[in-house]
Amino acid sequence: MNVRLALYELAAEHKLDARNMQRLEHLAGLQDPPDDLGVWLPLGVAVLAAVLGGLGLIFWIAANWETLGRVGQFALLQGFVLVMCVGALWRAGMRAPLGLLAVLAIGGLFAYFGQTYQTGADPWQLFALWAALALPLCLGVRSDVLWAPWALVAMSGVALWVHAHTGHQWRVQPEDLRVQLLGWTTAFVLVGALSTPLRRWSGAGVWALRTALTLAVIMITLTALGGLFHSPVALHYALGLAILAAGAGVLAQPRWFEVYGLSAVALGLNSLLVAGLARLLFDKHVSGDPIGQLLVLGLVAAGLLAASVALILRLSRSYGQQRERV
Repeated sequence: MNVRLALYELAAEHKLDARNMQRLEHLAGLQDPPDDLGVWLPLGVAVLAAVLGGLGLIFWIAANWETLGRVGQFALLQGFVLVMCVGALWRAGMRAPLGLLAVLAIGGLFAYFGQTYQTGADPWQLFALWAALALPLCLGVRSDVLWAPWALVAMSGVALWVHAHTGHQWRVQPEDLRVQLLGWTTAFVLVGALSTPLRRWSGAGVWALRTALTLAVIMITLTALGGLFHSPVALHYALGLAILAAGAGVLAQPRWFEVYGLSAVALGLNSLLVAGLARLLFDKHVSGDPIGQLLVLGLVAAGLLAASVALILRLSRSYGQQRERV
């Protein structure tokens, strides 16, 4: 229920003037700041400062590349990571932003190591090490401020691993199916690890789950689309459809339900279905009126979108009512 709209209806029903309307809004508390503003505003400012501080450190080192020398640069980065970890341990109120600074500095340290020594390691290995070293910090801080960027780092590592094992090309070929299935499986393991039922052990919040799930859906959808436009259609397309459909079924269950997550999976599933219909309609072996085919494609896309939105809203209301009864 929207309180503001309800007040406007009440004011219109009783024909209140501007002065009485302002008084009514004051009594309803519409002009008061949000109750949790005192909690989220300082945290948001601290997180923003941490992000800018971490990026500033990396840019400063890049600007003074020749001045500091190799030992000075390594000492600065390693010392910064150590100081931020000690600060996060010492100051509980600043644990999340200081932990975020440490995570960013770990990434900068590995980037500098790779640029300095040219070890020949694939980029996915650096991202994997970055995620592995930052994992204890995320488990200790137990905040989405760290888990959301960690999910981005880990999923980037998975995508780069797939890229490295498919000839260092963003391609979709039948012989690459095993590698891409392993990448999809790893992505969904990460999503499951950040999910709501495991939150009491991980401490990850909703934004970490949404980050990981969004990236997993993008990975699967793009790969399945590549399989669709392969000639002939590669198995990736059918498997992508099946995996997204199974994911939608899981997220529609009460224990796993999450509006954003189910919406993201539904969008990926709808995109694959509409793209499949487009290939079927505009295949060179199929004759027909292009205008009519476009009309059919648009109607099907609109129908799928409307059906998905209606189903998600119905599930949200139903589960919301069940929680209220409990």
